[in-house]
Amino acid sequence: MPPNDESLSLDAPPNTRLSPRGSVSVIVPTYKEVENLPLLTERLEEVREKHDLSLELLIMDDDSQDGTQELVSSMDRDWLTLVVRKEERGLSRAVLEGLKLARGDVLVVMDADLSHPPEQIPEMLVALEKGADFVMGSRYTTGGLTEASWGFFRRLNSRIATLFARPFTSVKDPMSGFFALPRKTFESARDLNPIGYKIGLELMVKCNLHRIEEIPIHFKDRQFGKSKLTLTEQKKYLQHLCRLFIYKYWRPFWE
Repeated sequence: MPPNDESLSLDAPPNTRLSPRGSVSVIVPTYKEVENLPLLTERLEEVREKHDLSLELLIMDDDSQDGTQELVSSMDRDWLTLVVRKEERGLSRAVLEGLKLARGDVLVVMDADLSHPPEQIPEMLVALEKGADFVMGSRYTTGGLTEASWGFFRRLNSRIATLFARPFTSVKDPMSGFFALPRKTFESARDLNPIGYKIGLELMVKCNLHRIEEIPIHFKDRQFGKSKLTLTEQKKYLQHLCRLFIYKYWRPFWE
């Protein structure tokens, strides 16, 4: 069944202490993000303790060789796991491997550069418990914000990429890399074959989704490191769209 939007009432405020059923795995793909990891881990730890969550963090690092391994070892947190990937590197592949390795009942994917607020994870969990089977942190839904430092061309690029995704979903921010889904939803996916950096769009097309919920976030610009959005990644996005178009619109004629 193709994805569709259905609003859910989120009457629990973000600071509500949760008693969710099951555990949560947070998957974070990284490449040369060592400067961002201490603060990201600290903020996730605050969320974990404040809401009494059974939460694990999987850092899926594409062999950065920037001190990430030494940093994680020095943190000495039993809920934090580092996986150094040396084959089939790339953001989508890193996320996919992390989703498969995760032990939680709920799977959360977010960036390492602090553009995604970990403090919104509890609201995502509330939405899942209220019946959503895929929840996205959205810049473009009501209440969502994008960092003021974004220039005109960056905003234009984001809007064009969003427009290109319209044949696959009507959500307002299909480019979001901050999302949560139950393990059973991920396991329902068929023929996952992502390329580039938009694994969320891949899952929306290939999972059997009935309710997609968008929650507003303040999308911030990175403080440390460099953006990985290159011309090569943009070309991969177009290739990814072609694959998804064939899967969604041509494949039914072959079966």
